[in-house]
Amino acid sequence: MRASGARRRGTGPTGKSLRMMIGLCAAILVAAALHLAQSIVAPVAFALFLMALVWPVQRRLSAFVPAGLAMLASMLAALLTVVTLALLITWAFGGVGQWILTNSGQIQLLYARKIAWFEEQGIGVAALLSDGISSRWLIVIAQEVSGRLHSILAFSIVTVVFLVLGLLEVKVVDRQLQRIPGDVAPRLRQAAIDTAVKFRSYMAVRTLMSVVTGIAVWGFARLMGLDLAAEWGVIAFVLNYIPFIGPLIATLFPTIFAILQFESWQTAVVVFLCLNVIQSVSGSYIEPLLAGKRLAVSPFMVLLAVFFGGFLWGAPGAFIGVPVLIAAVTICLQFEGGKWVAALLSGQDGD
Repeated sequence: MRASGARRRGTGPTGKSLRMMIGLCAAILVAAALHLAQSIVAPVAFALFLMALVWPVQRRLSAFVPAGLAMLASMLAALLTVVTLALLITWAFGGVGQWILTNSGQIQLLYARKIAWFEEQGIGVAALLSDGISSRWLIVIAQEVSGRLHSILAFSIVTVVFLVLGLLEVKVVDRQLQRIPGDVAPRLRQAAIDTAVKFRSYMAVRTLMSVVTGIAVWGFARLMGLDLAAEWGVIAFVLNYIPFIGPLIATLFPTIFAILQFESWQTAVVVFLCLNVIQSVSGSYIEPLLAGKRLAVSPFMVLLAVFFGGFLWGAPGAFIGVPVLIAAVTICLQFEGGKWVAALLSGQDGD
């Protein structure tokens, strides 16, 4: 009788398994919905993230200038920042693509030499790569990269539109939360405040380390005589905002480029190792010291957030994955039932 009563209340083994299955199915459906609604949800998520960064600036400016002028200045600052980053990455990758098109003959010659070397060693790769590297193939790649960059620029514009509309309603939403009875709304309000503070700390540290990494990569590229040193510095600066994946891409691209320019595997290995040292020192040593325990999250969960965000929304999702993880940890900390989740996501001992 007691066991049957537990099953009816859903507290027995069968009830727990059923709840776990329902939760798993709900998570899959939510992920599918987020992926399908990418064109709407992703800009909204970015707009909320930018609002957390911009709103304090607007509030402080409103103490010295009229509220309307403070809002306009904040919006222009956010617009300038987003568009500048989009234009920088467009310019950098555009320069690399232009170099590849300009030197397509040299690339084809290098390709032919490597194929001949493999054949001399008795490794038959010509059949596998019979099409070779043609100018048409390079043009297709350049067009694909250009299309991606234009999509990023369009995404940035839509995000700014949502940001403008959201900043107009921050005070209204805050007053509405304060009127809701119970303790859930105050906890959510406090979680939003804490999340905004952590977002600003996270972006301050990220920006500082991105600048340092970009300058270091630029200086190293100049020292090695690598072409497009400024472009590699800008790419390292922008991609450093995406943990793990960004630094990896910013390391692999110049390495492959070194092979094309110097036609030397030894030089490419030196470039790869030195760039990895730069990325490791900035990302694995200096950045954790600056961020401290306040922003500490599990490295495994950070990597999962980056890959999962990239799976859902591509490059924008890879960037916003870590801020979403920080927000989830902060919200869970406000509720007793969610503190174990926050401890799990942060990778810290609950004590």
